[in-house]
Amino acid sequence: MDNYVITIARGFGSKGCDVADRLGEILKIPVYDRQLLTMASEQSGIDENLFAETNEKLRGRLISGRLRSMPRQTVAEPHEKGFISDINLFNIQAKIIQELAQTQSCIILGKCADNVLKENKNVITAFVSAPEEYCIKTIHEKLFVSDERAKQLIRKTDRYRGEYYRYYTGGKTWNDPLNYDMSLNTAHLGVEGCAEVVSAYISFLKKSGKM
Repeated sequence: MDNYVITIARGFGSKGCDVADRLGEILKIPVYDRQLLTMASEQSGIDENLFAETNEKLRGRLISGRLRSMPRQTVAEPHEKGFISDINLFNIQAKIIQELAQTQSCIILGKCADNVLKENKNVITAFVSAPEEYCIKTIHEKLFVSDERAKQLIRKTDRYRGEYYRYYTGGKTWNDPLNYDMSLNTAHLGVEGCAEVVSAYISFLKKSGKM
């Protein structure tokens, strides 16, 4: 398969989005993040705000019952009960992610894309993180909030991303390095360095015939 997909999971404040954008510039391929919400809305006819409400987070009973059973993996039809349920909203996005993986080279941020595409051979998975001090500084500079508020946002966001990931992967730990091909620390490598490492890895896979 000529095309490939890079999935990037990231800690809040680690500049994972910046790494994805820079990597997209280097490789000249699109980056999908919130664009997936728009695409899912257009494809399903469901209000985009509903997809935004469940963007990498769980609601209500899903949080307390997240590990009881694996969610159904098929997309419900408009006439079916659960058409606008959290699980169906996830499945609609997962279907789009799978379609993208079959048709183009791209970068996908979050959305459990590494697990959605776990059976695909043309996927490179990465987790971007950084020490809390680095993330606090990043958020302080971008959102103009206090260090204490930045710390609260980090812990809250990383917590709900972790819950979301565990629920839709059947219990996997979100920041476990064994889930990914590589783990990158932006505090050590910087945005440019992280992007270059992934780009070099792709070049290696191509030259070695592993992609």
